Order: sequence, then structure tokens, then C-alpha cells
Amino acid sequence: MSTTHFTNGDVAADSLRDALRRAGRNERVLALKDDLAVGPLRGVDDAPDVRMDFWQRVYGDVERDFLGEFDEQAAMLATVVSEHSHIVVWHAQSASDQLMLRRVCYHLRDAPQRLNEVRLSIHDLTDPGAWAHSRKDQATSVGMFAPDVLEAQLACAAPISVLRISRLALEWQNVKQANGETRRWRDNVFVSGTFGELDAVILAHTHDDWQPAARIAAQLMTADVGFLVSDRIALWRFQELAAAGRIQLRGDASAWPGLELCLTRTPRPATLSTASSR
Repeated sequence: MSTTHFTNGDVAADSLRDALRRAGRNERVLALKDDLAVGPLRGVDDAPDVRMDFWQRVYGDVERDFLGEFDEQAAMLATVVSEHSHIVVWHAQSASDQLMLRRVCYHLRDAPQRLNEVRLSIHDLTDPGAWAHSRKDQATSVGMFAPDVLEAQLACAAPISVLRISRLALEWQNVKQANGETRRWRDNVFVSGTFGELDAVILAHTHDDWQPAARIAAQLMTADVGFLVSDRIALWRFQELAAAGRIQLRGDASAWPGLELCLTRTPRPATLSTASSR
């Protein structure tokens, strides 16, 4: 029987393909590309409209065919479900990876004998300089791991028990129903959050003086918010805060190079002169 590997995102998929080539294994790797830790989830498995609208707002790209991309992902999942290949889900300890695992288990809950997993954690991250080591929550994603590390983990693929598959599938349904703006992964439990929590981190590190936006983004992306914040989400929150008048942006607001930000300066109230007060 053939084997299909699932990863969360293209970076992880490319690294795993490299690992499989090194091991002389010709097996299919499929990337699920939606960052499930952010944005509304209700209806995600039935119709892509809500997720499509969300990511279109985040990217501000009216030319990109988000509907086509989501339809392609849905068709890919449906095809895998209808096949008989072994499935190996690769996941690390991040909210998005864990949500992807639960989504795959939900779709394949009626074929539990096909499901396997490879679990990764901060202890498998051999690069001592990796920024994940500085995170309080020690969150990791499969995309952080080098191909040689993934190659060594190929032999660790293990079946997922029927009981666990049922539990993970149920957790996926519960998370969809909760439909929070964000989903934090703490102590093996998902907790809904808001984008306001990300904005608070940004504002806490923003001052009256102009600063490189990338510097503030780095503070947000390494903050202990319960999930891995992407640079795209960070840039979008800058744009939203600027639109709300909370911060000012200087430079190209759609890209990092040269982009700066500062707190919105509150105009001082006009003072009455002695003459005008008489």
C-alpha cells in the first residue's frame, strides 16, 4: 500500500520531500496551507467562503484566486479520503500544526486504520540558535526542522489509536463551533482568543518615536500568545491599527523593507492666550 504524508504548509512539505529523497523513498507529500490558528472556522469543511473572505482581508489582494485555492485544497482532501493509502500526519507543538492534525483525523475518522503520525517537539530541534528555543511556550512547527532531522524521524511514524482519532475529530468540531478569532494551544487544550490580544503586544512595544516595523513584528512573533504568529498576520495587524488611528505607518504599508511605525501622536489641546481669555 502506498503512503501519503500530510504537513502544515509548503515549507514543511518541501523539507519532508527532501528527507524522503535522502532516504530513497518515493512517497507523496501534501501540504495543507491554511493557518488554522487564525480567523473564523465555522463552516470551513463545508464551504470556503468565510475563510476566503478572511484571507482576502489579510492579504488585501483582490487579484489572487483564494476561492480556487480553497477549492483545490478541499478536492485534495476528498481525493485522499476516497483512496486507500496509508496516511502519515506530521505535526509539532504549535496550534496550527495541532489543528491540522485534528482536521485530518476528522476527515478520515471512518478509516482509522489508515492514520499514522510523527510527533515533533522542541527537543527534536537540534539547532541551538533556532529562535523557537527562546519562546516561553516552546512552540514549534514542522517547517522549523531541517531535512536531516525529518529523515531521522521517518522510522518514528506510529498508528493513531481509534480512541484518539475519535477524540481529535471531536475536538476539531468543537473548535469550529467556538469560532474564535484566534486559537491558542495551551496544556493540550485550545482556547479562543482575539486579535485585540495581538494588538496589545504591538502597542506595548510601540513608542512615540519611529521604529522599524520589522523590529515590532519580531516582538509579536516571539511573544507567548499561544500560537505562532506569521509575518503576514503581523503586517495585517499593523495595517488595521493604522486604519483605526492607533498607530502611524511610514513607508510601504504592504511590505517590510523601509516600513516604520510609531504611536499616533495626540494633538495637544489649544491653550487660550491672555488676550483671548479676557
